[in-house]
Amino acid sequence: MDETKNNTTTEGNCSDVQNNNGSSEEELKKILHMRNLVEKQDPASKEYDDLTFRRFLRARDLDINKASAMFLKYLKWRKTFLPNGSISESEISTDLAQNKLFMQGTDKSGRLITVVFGGKHYPNKAGGVEEFKRYVVFTLERILLRMPAGQEKFVSIADVQGWGYTNSDVRGYLAALSILQDYYPERLGKMFVVNVPYLFMAAWKMVYPFIDEKTKKKIVFVEKNQLKSTLLKDIDESQLPEIYGGKLKLVPIRDS
Repeated sequence: MDETKNNTTTEGNCSDVQNNNGSSEEELKKILHMRNLVEKQDPASKEYDDLTFRRFLRARDLDINKASAMFLKYLKWRKTFLPNGSISESEISTDLAQNKLFMQGTDKSGRLITVVFGGKHYPNKAGGVEEFKRYVVFTLERILLRMPAGQEKFVSIADVQGWGYTNSDVRGYLAALSILQDYYPERLGKMFVVNVPYLFMAAWKMVYPFIDEKTKKKIVFVEKNQLKSTLLKDIDESQLPEIYGGKLKLVPIRDS
């Protein structure tokens, strides 16, 4: 799904951002300035709303030049990686068959919940990291498509129970991280990492240095004996998956 379609704010209308979405006066001015800069370099940016510009600005601490460079890089990437506007299931059949990502329910802030099972992920020998990158984009686009009106972020429960060396895919993890941080900034609201085996921490130590500071603050490792109580602080029992003591059945991403 195109970033231009998943927000209620009218593209180019700064007053809507201010009135409905809590932008500061400083942000409004910088959104307008950034828009003027990038539209001169890539007219395709005219299709994007002010909330999209704001996400890129916030990802770069309101630095207009850095945010503009990031956004122009995103536009170039999208034209090459998503020339048809979406990823088809036939392009990611191996990763889809692993049935490792689910999506259902919302947290107490109205953010969509996804559940990822690291122990079900195996490096793709056939399609390689390129197919996995397409899978990551497919899932992110599906999340945006399902995101409740007025909401910009989602929450993820990363369950690594049973994770072992055969699941280790540092290249894939880094590729996914790069896509999330570079092309979908300010979309992740929070990530709970649960059921963590000791072996997983070796892979985590290799990935951690590449996580930006904003993202690091959103990641919470949850102790097993505090799993349900921790999740219930953010997620109502009616919206929590059954496997964590809630009421909802898991729904695969392809069926959501």
